[in-house]
Amino acid sequence: MELRADCSRCAGLCCVVPAFSRSADFALDKPAGQPCVNLLADHRCSIHDTLRDRGFAGCTVYDCFGAGQHVVQRTFGGRSWQDSPELAAAMFPAYQRMRDLHELLWYLADALGRPETEPVHDALLAAQTRVTALTDLDADALAAVDSEGCRREVDPVLTRASELVRGPSRRPAERRGADLVGRDLSGADLVGANLRGAYLIGANLRGADLRGADVIGADLRGADVHGADLSSTLYLTAFQVNAARGDAATALPPSIGRPGHWRASKHRR
Repeated sequence: MELRADCSRCAGLCCVVPAFSRSADFALDKPAGQPCVNLLADHRCSIHDTLRDRGFAGCTVYDCFGAGQHVVQRTFGGRSWQDSPELAAAMFPAYQRMRDLHELLWYLADALGRPETEPVHDALLAAQTRVTALTDLDADALAAVDSEGCRREVDPVLTRASELVRGPSRRPAERRGADLVGRDLSGADLVGANLRGAYLIGANLRGADLRGADVIGADLRGADVHGADLSSTLYLTAFQVNAARGDAATALPPSIGRPGHWRASKHRR
């Protein structure tokens, strides 16, 4: 299962399906299901190399977990909504559900890759099999999938895997859903922390140690992770990393590439 986006095999679905609201992340309003004004006929972005400079930082953050190419290449057999406009009504909702399912598969793959989760490997594999089967449904059946219900069903085993990874011996204080917006956590020992759903917008995490910390659903927009250790952070996604501000000294898992816009961050400290 491909869980990394391959835009060359998609049809610009992330530029069409979601709605954009004019903000610091998007320079204009765009209704759901309407192509972005910057989308070209060949599915490429006309301002891809200057997105952040043109007010579209949100586009450089977004990640579909490989759902785009799955829908285009497998669900619709390589067909495009631009070549066949009648496909849009089925393709767009299918993409929304597929992205949710691929995100769940990302978390399950992360948990399965941890030796500490061996006691729940069977449960994780069973959940992975169930979710993968849903991604193979046809477009109509896929659009009817209750992705939120699926998430609720999988969450207990992801939570148990998190407890095993974080360990019982030196688990920090519970910070699930904590409001840490703008908080100075530079150099903080957050090893094994439960940061599920925490609000870390604009937080100072320079040099912080987040190895084994559970960050599923945590909001890292604008968080400063220069020199932070995210090398084994649990359930970390490219979406979260792209939204943060890091540098060459930020340690990342092998599964997540270093964002291109981080290269200039040393000039903006």
